[in-house]
Amino acid sequence: MSPRGSRRITTLWPRRVAVLSVHTSPLEQPGTGDAGGMNVYITHTAVEMARRGISVEVFTRATSSEQPPVAELAPGVLVRHIPAGPFEPLARDELPAQLCAFTSGVLRAEAFHEPGYYDLIHSHYWLSGQVGWLARDRWGVPLVHTAHTLAKVKNAALADGDKPEPRTRVIGEEQVVAEADCLVANTPVEARQLVNLYSAEPRTVHTVSPGVDLNRFTPGSQAAARDKLGLPRDAVVLAFAGRIQPLKAPDVLLHAAARMLATAQPGLGDRLVVLVVGGPSGTGLEQPQALRELAVTLGIEQQTRFLPPQPGEVLAEVYRAADVVAVPSYNESFGLVALEAQACGTPVVAAEVGGLPVAVAHGASGLLVPSHTAEDWSAALATVALRPERRAELAANAVRHAHRFSWSRTTDALLKTYAAASNSFSALRSGVAV
Repeated sequence: MSPRGSRRITTLWPRRVAVLSVHTSPLEQPGTGDAGGMNVYITHTAVEMARRGISVEVFTRATSSEQPPVAELAPGVLVRHIPAGPFEPLARDELPAQLCAFTSGVLRAEAFHEPGYYDLIHSHYWLSGQVGWLARDRWGVPLVHTAHTLAKVKNAALADGDKPEPRTRVIGEEQVVAEADCLVANTPVEARQLVNLYSAEPRTVHTVSPGVDLNRFTPGSQAAARDKLGLPRDAVVLAFAGRIQPLKAPDVLLHAAARMLATAQPGLGDRLVVLVVGGPSGTGLEQPQALRELAVTLGIEQQTRFLPPQPGEVLAEVYRAADVVAVPSYNESFGLVALEAQACGTPVVAAEVGGLPVAVAHGASGLLVPSHTAEDWSAALATVALRPERRAELAANAVRHAHRFSWSRTTDALLKTYAAASNSFSALRSGVAV
């Protein structure tokens, strides 16, 4: 309730939103480099906002001299390529040194317009939050920030041999959390992490679940999907889709598959297919052949098939072809792959971490595994893949569960958060309580 004598500020939807995505562009193919769920999130929410009459401009770092200064992602959505550093992809730990140049480019683009051109800034990932913090003060507009992943959470659950996030990132995240007018968390778990680990003001944290493209990811014929991918119709298919890096833990699937072959009924070796879709990313680039070498070491090279990152329409066929999709990550702020697979009618076996308990309904649309051991994972995968009746039950529930999420609902909730951020920002500037 507002104190006596104060007035409540109301806000309409913004006319134009500046979206900051320093380290990855929504134009890039998810599943390779640094492109992943964040790219999907930015693309779909931007398009949904444009459908509501809101102009969206996405600022991202130029990685090639051949990229145009401005490209249209969709009607009402522009992508601005900002020169900052060399025209080539850079590792994330190299990007902080380019933030001054990137910020300068963002501010220069706004300077060509009348004051008040952008109504709000939405930054994604901590690097963008650093830029958004400065632009917020220069432009006099509110800042909404989505972390997507948090260094303190990642460092608490590192995969074996993976590198901890640097102190520079931790400090950068703390600064952004303190400065943003509103913080968007994917799940209630992430919201609590922002409050408990980063001392975020609870009133600034808004939980908005990501969505899934329910027009693209739909149930379909498993046999037809297997024909398109060149897979035997009678195969037992375990699939992984995502970036090949320790955080995403595709090695857990390979170890589990090897154990399944060692403990399951005879003949499984002739039918099992482990389908891995994605490209090396992050620390996975240090040993880009490590997963293929592991398959050889485990003796399952004949059962393992590798595909490069695929566009959405092909990825949907991968999901439909699979008996089960594995999401064995050590940390996931949400887990869009899990939702996409379930929308296609394929049960998911996922690690019980981060936002995956929201994305997967344990025992209903899939199974959650509380560890990363080969024993636990092989048992869970076998429960789904080798028991047709159980799989059919989970598949039906998976579609219903996925339909609880859509990008339209996500965007509606984001716009409410934008209104709250605008109210908070206006109150801060005017000294009026909200």
